[in-house]
Amino acid sequence: MTDAGKISEGSPYDVVVIGAGPVGENVADRARAAGLTTAVVESELVGGECSYWACMPSKALLRPVVARADARRVPGLSAAVQGPLDVGAVLAKRDEETSHWKDDGQVAWLESVGADVYRGTGRLTGPREVTVTAPDGTEHRLTARHAVAVSTGTRAVVPALPGIEEARPWTSREATSAKEVPGRLVVVGGGVVGVEMATAWQALGSQVTLLIRGGGLLPKMEPFAGELVAEALTEAGATIRTGVSVTALHRPAPDGPVTVDLDDGGRVEADEILFATGRAPRTDDLGLETVGLEPGSWLTVDDSCLVEGTDWLYAVGDVNHRALLTHQGKYQARIAGAAIAARAGETPLDTAPWGAHAATADHAAVPQVVFTDPEAASVGLTLAEAERAGHRVRAVDYDLASVAGSGLYADGYRGRARMIVDLDREILLGVTFVGPGIGELLHSATVAVAGEVPVARLWHAVPAYPTISEVWLRLLETLRG
Repeated sequence: MTDAGKISEGSPYDVVVIGAGPVGENVADRARAAGLTTAVVESELVGGECSYWACMPSKALLRPVVARADARRVPGLSAAVQGPLDVGAVLAKRDEETSHWKDDGQVAWLESVGADVYRGTGRLTGPREVTVTAPDGTEHRLTARHAVAVSTGTRAVVPALPGIEEARPWTSREATSAKEVPGRLVVVGGGVVGVEMATAWQALGSQVTLLIRGGGLLPKMEPFAGELVAEALTEAGATIRTGVSVTALHRPAPDGPVTVDLDDGGRVEADEILFATGRAPRTDDLGLETVGLEPGSWLTVDDSCLVEGTDWLYAVGDVNHRALLTHQGKYQARIAGAAIAARAGETPLDTAPWGAHAATADHAAVPQVVFTDPEAASVGLTLAEAERAGHRVRAVDYDLASVAGSGLYADGYRGRARMIVDLDREILLGVTFVGPGIGELLHSATVAVAGEVPVARLWHAVPAYPTISEVWLRLLETLRG
């Protein structure tokens, strides 16, 4: 690892990457694979939000929850798994998956691909120039011959409510790294973070109350997704209140409970409160003003992830607000890395839809799995999104419980599938699955949507029997009538 305080002033690189989460790591990897010298700057842990406070720890918490729920639906096994989860073992596995919040392995990987890693806060101080302030306060200036890539991600937004500071609320970071199970947990927000953490902590022993401003959970997915997840959470013992907002918080004793005031005049008391109410870009202290951009803003990019109005600055991952998902940011990183290499070599770019230098999937085929019980997964457009975009479409639905493989998977299986068919082009614009065990089914839908596979050809993709994937045949049969 490079000590920023001991390197000569103005170290030149072909590419400088600010932010060493999975996205920044992939930009660096692609740049190095193209033979470009690359520096990576990181102010926290190399590996970023996903590795330590998001994807990995949250799924480590959720895996035993979902596995137990599945096992309880299997005759001959259900009686053996009626007891509580081993909380200590679950948290220990979570800690193992985060490498105990140490990044030695991730640093070693970056160094193995030939990238120089700088510890410290990186700020733009002019075109193609990044100044790194090391932990000891020393500064070092890096210059980029070809590109600077901003991959600083996002931070959780906590609303400015009366009493918010004394309440010391959880964000996603505390929710995924907590060392003890709170007796009572209030979760504010019904999006992915809210429902996943409600699922995990309810199963680990918390009494969870979900407070939702809108009318239901998972508002960005098909309505039935949130409905089925809400049913399961309620059956698990959680309380869901819709159409309410938090107006104030009270926590007079630092180690005491927090009282939550609601706009309907009600109150809820809890041991901890999690706000899962949105994300903001980590660009407020990035030096954007030195290159004519607005500090704190999302960075608008073209499909090669080049920031509009520049020919050297890239914004990759959550910070560009295209698709706030780790796998989508890594996809953008592969596209951006290829584009940076092509421009550095003065070779033509292929920026046509689905071209080598165009992140077209950000618009047309974004996959996501919500790891609740039941799982919810989608790719592409919902029915409402397709109609708003002006497509002539048909929604084709099928009850997943009617598929033979679902009945074998679990007694009392509940689920639903929907595909959105473009009636003019006869391709799929979107697919949604909700039900136990459907997360691994999503990639087949992603291939169909991203590949724009004609419905007539999908008819020849024969699903194995008896699997849950036989729902593809049933959807196509329903479409044909």
